[in-house]
Amino acid sequence: MSSTLTSITVPLGQDASEDGLAALLTRSDSPEVGLSWIRRGSGLLGFGEVARFEATGPDRFMLAEQWWRSLTLGSAVTDPLALPGTGPVAFGSFAFSKTSAFASRLVVPELIIGLRDGLLWGTLLSLGEQPTEQELHDAVQLFAPALLSGARAAAPEATAAVVADVKPGSLSEEAWMRAVALGVERIRSGEVEKIVLARDVVAELPAPVSAPEVLRRLACRYRECWTYRVDDFVGATPEMLIQVMGRTAQARVLAGTLDRRDAAEKRDGEDELAFAERVLAGSAKQRHEHQIAIDSLVTALEPFSDATDAHEEPFILELPNVWHLASDVKAELLDAEGHLPSSLALVNALHPTAAVCGTPTLPAGVIIRELEALDRGPYAGPVGWLDAAGNGEWGIALRGGLLEESRARLFAGCGVVEGSVPEVELAETWAKFRPMLEALNITA
Repeated sequence: MSSTLTSITVPLGQDASEDGLAALLTRSDSPEVGLSWIRRGSGLLGFGEVARFEATGPDRFMLAEQWWRSLTLGSAVTDPLALPGTGPVAFGSFAFSKTSAFASRLVVPELIIGLRDGLLWGTLLSLGEQPTEQELHDAVQLFAPALLSGARAAAPEATAAVVADVKPGSLSEEAWMRAVALGVERIRSGEVEKIVLARDVVAELPAPVSAPEVLRRLACRYRECWTYRVDDFVGATPEMLIQVMGRTAQARVLAGTLDRRDAAEKRDGEDELAFAERVLAGSAKQRHEHQIAIDSLVTALEPFSDATDAHEEPFILELPNVWHLASDVKAELLDAEGHLPSSLALVNALHPTAAVCGTPTLPAGVIIRELEALDRGPYAGPVGWLDAAGNGEWGIALRGGLLEESRARLFAGCGVVEGSVPEVELAETWAKFRPMLEALNITA
């Protein structure tokens, strides 16, 4: 069989429903969705697999991009839409650390269903003869029959909470708080300005976990986040590392978190949003942590851009579990003799950001490895997709977990600066675990 990548993209009509692609996640009459990238019902879903690349180590991004360029360079593509995300697309998940044993990966699905601005399309890929339009429709009938029948899946029903045993992972709560205190000491000594410390918990469930059900709950409840799945790694991240559409690159920076359950402490006559603005935007500690994250991103983008624009004032991002202090950053990419940096090239330059590692990056990374006692695997690494033109969307893999049969390993982290209090940071991790605990139907 030929090793040439071939594909055909065909419009599938319009979809203005609120659920959009989320309605395809839990169909019992079709194979499971193995790859997902959805926000507000729009995005990309991948079914099946035609090619895969895996790598570890410090060159994982560069090696993945070389593989993708080689695969797509001689590809035979029929794509009348020629939009970002149409034609050949690979979904990816990369390890946070160059020292991680986790295999960073790009996965090319057999069928992609895409939705943007109400336009639905399908892309069928092969490592053989060019697929036909009829073969694409046959694949849609197999993988996503609801698109052709017009039937849509109902919203996830409320079910009884699952009784699960949620245990500490690499560190107990007490040991992790000691690590935070040690991190504060290292900051006060002048070694670094900020570090980000993560922890994990392991949930043992009474029955096998349904990844599509987890995705469906996340996509419906956390519509402002990007709901992702690459193999057994699933979650809903509120943070965009980099989005590239042609010459325009955008990122969403989050640093500063407030548990929404703390709203009980608001002042008389103060609404919840005003409370969040006062506590987050009015906090010197939170503003300092946030500015570190913005400066880190802007500095990393400068070699690739003509101009960079960031909000002068951060805004409050409201999610069901927390409020975040957030800023959007936009850059126009440099065109070097007709060549624009790809989204994956920018990922290589930007990762890890101060929002998930610390600053300065290298000494912060060393301290993280010393204090966390944790291989983060794909947690806080880049997750998303890229197309053959270099467009793509890569989030920071937060609010996620690795699913394995009846076991789920969940991750959460906090930015530690000089004013950090270990007990407060521990409570913040539980607020960040909540999306995945709820999606697993575990009460916490």
